[in-house]
Amino acid sequence: MGKPTGFKEYPRQERHYAPVEERLVHFHEFVIPLKEEELKTQGARCMDCGIPFCHDGPNGGCPVNNLIPDWNDQVYHGDWEAALDTLHSTNNFPEVTGKICPAPCQESCTLNINDNSVTIKTIECAIIDKGFEEGRVKPVIAEHKTGKKVAVVGSGPAGMAAAQQLVRAGHEVVLFEKEPRIGGLMRFGIPDFKLDKKLLDRRMEQMAAEGVEFKTDTHIGVDIPAKDLLKDFDAVALTGGSEKPRDLPIPGRDLNGVYYAMDFLKANTKWVQGVHGEDQVISAKDKHVVVIGGGDTGSDCIGTSTRHGASSVTQLEIMPKPPEKEDKGLVWPDWPNKMRTSTSQEEGAERMFSVATKEFIGDENGNLKAIKCIKVEWSQDENGQWQMNDVAGSEFELKADIATLAMGFVHPVHEGMLEELGVELDERGNVKGDTEGKDAYFTSMDKVFAAGDMRRGQSLVVWAIREGRQCAHSIDQYLMGYTSLPR
Repeated sequence: MGKPTGFKEYPRQERHYAPVEERLVHFHEFVIPLKEEELKTQGARCMDCGIPFCHDGPNGGCPVNNLIPDWNDQVYHGDWEAALDTLHSTNNFPEVTGKICPAPCQESCTLNINDNSVTIKTIECAIIDKGFEEGRVKPVIAEHKTGKKVAVVGSGPAGMAAAQQLVRAGHEVVLFEKEPRIGGLMRFGIPDFKLDKKLLDRRMEQMAAEGVEFKTDTHIGVDIPAKDLLKDFDAVALTGGSEKPRDLPIPGRDLNGVYYAMDFLKANTKWVQGVHGEDQVISAKDKHVVVIGGGDTGSDCIGTSTRHGASSVTQLEIMPKPPEKEDKGLVWPDWPNKMRTSTSQEEGAERMFSVATKEFIGDENGNLKAIKCIKVEWSQDENGQWQMNDVAGSEFELKADIATLAMGFVHPVHEGMLEELGVELDERGNVKGDTEGKDAYFTSMDKVFAAGDMRRGQSLVVWAIREGRQCAHSIDQYLMGYTSLPR
């Protein structure tokens, strides 16, 4: 794969970013791609390793099993059309994963044993960008119609992937979305400076040409009874997100200025995309912002706040600071716990680890003015379970006008559609369904399937795409008794 000695001859080269001072004045993407010859050189670095862990799937590497060595080799040889076909054979939306996926494939790369992995994500993004630029991404229209109708509820990556696969199998597909535009949290939950929503629009054009019908502003279980879908469609796929946020029930939680992170982010992205006016934005301008939670959603809150012109941004993480470098012998090729710094964190935020939030403090008008915190320490008990304890005498306060709760999501929203249908839930509150065997992605109800975060819980966009594709495979098999869709 690639040039046999390329990994020894060529240094690793990654995409660049616009300077911080330039990108903080807008909400546009700021990635500077590599040139074509540079990309070919990076493709040449892919080794002919006996076991390409990069596309190993659920045991590490790429969840959609991208054929990474193949398209690295094709890029190296300048065969961009073949590279695009190879990329699309496993991934419906590489323009999304090429932007926002954390790239577990790169951590699993054999060259990453020496911290020198192939720039897989950069090459992936370049292949699809070039494919669109040169007009090679065209609708794939089914030659024969089956006469079967499928409803897909939720237009995030799982729903979009399932809908596209099913319409290509010849089914009539209607994709329902409660928000005013298609894309789920890719559309409104992820800031535009990380993912230009024009990428979603052009993919929607392809899907519409293939026959997918989009119904926005349609909340199943609210605007339309969920059980109506069972009467009108031959199969129903539940592909909504895990949208019930984890709360922080401490004193002062009801103060003005304490928001769920997704409410804060959605208000801004909808303004950026022209859905509503600036008056509905939760502005951080000239305010002290504290982000509670150290993950990607918290990072998005940082980038949004700094672009608003916040006076200060502090990010709190209850877990200890990760090591700067992992022990390769212990963790490779799996995803390692190590210190990572996002582009938003680079732009100006103080990060604090092993800190718990104890109280939100308000002023006489009920507005947030400070947060009471304490340092914590972690230790293992006699059973090996990790326990958290407050560090005596370590209390401190942070000035805060806005606090965003970015501590993840616990499960899908049960009220409405799920309660009406009465589908069985697992012990974590997700829709219960297996991923293997003849009943893969079936729920407890006949002709109702579930995939993505609604089934597996909060996860990565690439896992949602995988589940959407595999769910479509199961639905096609259920409807027709056979399927030619890949799994």
